[in-house]
This record gives sequence, structure tokens and C-alpha cells, in this order.
Amino acid sequence: MTPEIQDIYQFVLKQAPFSELPESAASYFAKHLEIVYLTAANQHHWLKSGEPNLYLIRSGLVDLISPKDELIGRMSQGDYFGYPSLLTGDAIQNRIEVQQEGLLYVLAQPEFDFLRREYKAFEQYFVRAHANRLLSSKYKQQNETWSERKIAELMNKAAVSISPTSSIREAAKKMSEFGVSSIMVTEQAKLVGLVTDRDLRNRVLAKDVSPELALAEIMTRSPKHIFENNRVFTALHLMLKHNIHHLPVLDENFRPLGMLTSTDLLRQQKSDPVQLIGRIYKAQNLHTLKTCAQEIPELLRKFSYHIEDISLIGKLLSGLTDAMTSRLIFLYQDKHGQAPCRFAWICFGSQAREEQTLHSDQDNGLLLPDDVEPHHREYFAAMGTFVCEQLNECGIVSCPGNIMASNPECQATVTQWTEKFSAWITSPTPKAMLNCKIYFDMRFIDGAGDLYAALSHALAGISKNELFYAAMASDINTNSVPIGLFQQFKLEGEDSKHKYLNLKKRGVAIINDVVRLYALRAGVEKANTLERLDTLAGGQLLVKEDLDNLTDCWRYLTQLRLKTQINHEGLPANCINPEHLSSLERHQLKEAFYLVKQAQQACAFKFARGSL
Repeated sequence: MTPEIQDIYQFVLKQAPFSELPESAASYFAKHLEIVYLTAANQHHWLKSGEPNLYLIRSGLVDLISPKDELIGRMSQGDYFGYPSLLTGDAIQNRIEVQQEGLLYVLAQPEFDFLRREYKAFEQYFVRAHANRLLSSKYKQQNETWSERKIAELMNKAAVSISPTSSIREAAKKMSEFGVSSIMVTEQAKLVGLVTDRDLRNRVLAKDVSPELALAEIMTRSPKHIFENNRVFTALHLMLKHNIHHLPVLDENFRPLGMLTSTDLLRQQKSDPVQLIGRIYKAQNLHTLKTCAQEIPELLRKFSYHIEDISLIGKLLSGLTDAMTSRLIFLYQDKHGQAPCRFAWICFGSQAREEQTLHSDQDNGLLLPDDVEPHHREYFAAMGTFVCEQLNECGIVSCPGNIMASNPECQATVTQWTEKFSAWITSPTPKAMLNCKIYFDMRFIDGAGDLYAALSHALAGISKNELFYAAMASDINTNSVPIGLFQQFKLEGEDSKHKYLNLKKRGVAIINDVVRLYALRAGVEKANTLERLDTLAGGQLLVKEDLDNLTDCWRYLTQLRLKTQINHEGLPANCINPEHLSSLERHQLKEAFYLVKQAQQACAFKFARGSL
């Protein structure tokens, strides 16, 4: 071995995966590579489509750039690139930009394939590296669809506001000056009202109201609003539900930032599912509503072909269920009279998280005021039964555990609901932990929003001790990921021809449970898993790498789960046969389960052992 080869050999021997392989593997690599001095002048000669190679950086600094000119990652000594095309046979699409000149070791495909055949650990190392890259949100760099974009991205004008003591004439002049069709009414920098062109027409001109009158007399008080970090889909859903065309956008401190209009949103979308939501909110009878519901499965299948992130279907399905629920409540009151007192319809589980799938069932309840009259309960019992039965007719099947507003146990006052939660927290039995998994994902659907706010405030005041968190962490670890010895899948099912993995129970549900626990510990009020993770990013409980892993694994497993449902693979709900996946996809799935298992173990260590 020449001194030069010896030097390369010693360097390679210290790099993964060669540090874990027989020395003969490093020796083969060292003897069969090409040495290149990489500069900005010759960088375009490498990573060319049709010429796949494995590249190992000996010195220098190199950026890997996507076809959209976005930075995938910065690489330095000991880093590899080029392996995805060697593994998959796909065309090379990325390119490199040299930031600092240096030495590059280049191994051609025949030699790479030889090492794959001879050393299984060599292949597994690069398959895992590729899986990690595929799982990484940064690497995907997917273009967000219109409905995934944040509200703040659509706003191009600052908030136009005015005092409630200003006159109607002053408001009209200011709206004309800024060229807007609505104006926010603020007091001490907080939103208190809204005035639109329609208000000026219907409440002022049509009724001969003096333009010198104060705005407070004709404004819409406490208008519906949305926060800047909410998604566009949420805004559109809110507009459709309440039939409004102007939606004030606030920051997290409730300060006005701007206005979102229906015109702004119409420019962004031509979506059949969103149009269907609008039709549901306008349905005048059960027949029309059920006709709309029959369109959902096929419509979602078509929609899934036009979006980058198929997990968005969860939000759309939950939005459709929200719309059907609200309309059924309206139809019931239209036939039987207005509710005798205030109430709130609330949902739990996957609907609350806005993560429903085609096989999700109902989880809902009724929230009543503490002073509800006993004879009024009969009205709400009948409403609960009607809405839940009709949801079942529309394809949102009844809950096997009877967690539905048709169940008297789920028709409770603010105090009664608070006492239920308190009992689960103070006495964390296995049954209580099961209830926590369902009920601690909660969201308001319809009725009196202040009742729901009162319940949320009461629940926030219940002290959660370390014993409760430890019990939740222990319960999470009773569920296992389907990976056994030697990284083999542990399949379920009795028939050898129909073995499967349960992606929900053994993957997605575990991530939901882990994230819920951290969210409860951090006081995060959101129910959606990804929104909880976004909020946790600002805290100290989880490091960025763990947050990224949980986010990427949840997205990957959810997409695979929904894709399986949409394609009708003939297996039980939420299940997949790994034999139907490619070799690379199976490795990727194993990597996801491996990361989920790590999150489980970390959760047990932090909470069950009292390390927090």
C-alpha cells in the first residue's frame, strides 16, 4: 500500500460506516476511489445526472442545493453525498456549490454496488441516511398548498383602524383614503368592532342614520377574528361557517395586524372540498346534507392527487365533519325551536386535533351552563341523539366507546366536566389514562363560545402533579412499535396472506400521546399535533432535533396511512402490508418506527423517572 493510499485508508477507517466494518471494506474503498480537488470552477463537473457516484469530503466546505435553489445542507469533512441516486436509480436533481475548496473522494457505482453486496451494514448505513433525508422537512422543501399557508403570508396591507368614538363619516373617508372595504374599530390597541361597506349601506344609508353618529352605534361588536399563525384553510372555514367576508387578523397579543377578505382567499383556491363545505353550511334539509356527505370519499381521493402534503386531508375531513355537525344543530333547532338556554357542542379525539381520516369515528359532547334547568336537559338529550345519529348516517360512524353527545354521560355542565377531568388527573388509573388520551384533545364546534372558554379556564386551573405525568408516560410505553430483533417488522394478523402493520396504533397514536404529554406539561392549549409541536419549539422540554424527528415521523406515517386508505388495499383500517412497499420504503418505515421508539423511551425517562 503506497503512502498516499495508506493516508486515505487511515482517514476512511475513521468514518462511518467503515469504522464499524472489517478493515477490508475501508481498504477496498481507498484503492478504488478517484481523488478530485474540488473548486468553484469545476463543481459543475460533478453530481451530474446519468453519472451517479458516492462522494466523500476529505476537506473543504460544500453546499447541497435543490432544483428550486434552496439549501438542503452544508457539508464538510466526513460527509457523503450522491448516495440517493445510487440507491434508487433516480435521476440526479440536486447540485453543489463550493464554499471552500478541498479534496473529494469519488467512488463509482460498480464499486459502491460491490460494497453493498459484500457488507450489509454498509448498505444499511446509506439507506438510513437516505431515509433520514427523506423524512426531513427541510429536504422535502414542498411547496405549501394555498390552504397550508399561514395567514400572515397573504396579508399585504397593514391594519386600518379607527376609534369607536369617531363618526361614521370619518370612517367612510378613511376607508376611501386607504382603498379598503372594511375598517377595524380599536380601543387601546385592541379590536372591539368592525365596520364594512355593507354596514355603511345597510345600517346607515338604508336607514337614514346620520353620518355624524359615532361608529360604536353601528359597528359589529366583538367580531370573529383569526391569528396570524393560523392556516388559510382555518380562515376560509371560519368565513364559510359564519357567512362573513372580512376577517380581522390579530397577533398573539390580540393586536390588529390586518384584514383578510373572501376575495383574498378566492385568489388562492379553486378547491372542490372547500366548495363542498360551503354547500354543507347552506343545506336546508337532511336529504341535501346526506347527498353532500356521499361525495366526500371520492372527492378526497381526487383532491389527494393535487396536494403535496396528503396529511392536509385530516384538516379537510375535520372541517367537513365540523360543517355537518353545525348544520345538523341548525336543522334540529329549526324544527324543534331554539335551545332553551346556552350550550356548546364540543368534540374530542381526532376531530379535535383536526386529524380525521376516512375511518375516524365520532367523539363529541355537550357542554351546558351550571344553572341549566332539569327539564331543559330533555331538549339537549334529544338534540344530542339527533345529531349523532345523523352524523352516523353521513358516514361519521358512532363511537364504539359511546363518547358521544347522545350519551347522558357526555351531556354535562361546566362544573361537571371540570370534576370529571379533575378525577382523572388526581387518580391516574389505567381507565383514567385512556380517558385522558381522548378528552384532553378538545375543541369547540358550535353554540356559546363563552361556555367553552369557561371550561378551558377551569381546566387550566386544575393542578397536574408529577404522579399524573409519570402515569401518562408509563401508559404511553405500554404500546410498542412493530419492530423486533434484527430490525424486523412484527406483523399482526392470523392469515399469512394478510399480515399487516397498524400504522395508527403502533405509530401515529404513540406520537400523538407523546406530544400531548409534553403539551400538557408545557401548558399548550392547542389540540392539533403539529401546532403543539410548533408551540413546544419555543420551550425547554424538547430539543430541536427531537421536535423535528417527531414532526417528520408524524407527517410520514400519516401520509402513508391516508394513502393506504385512499387506495383501498383490502386490509383492516389504518393498516399496511410492508411487502407492498419497495425495499427503500421499508427501510424508511423502519427508520420512522425507530425514531418513535426513541421518543417513547425519552418520554419515560423524563417523566416516569422524575427527571424533569
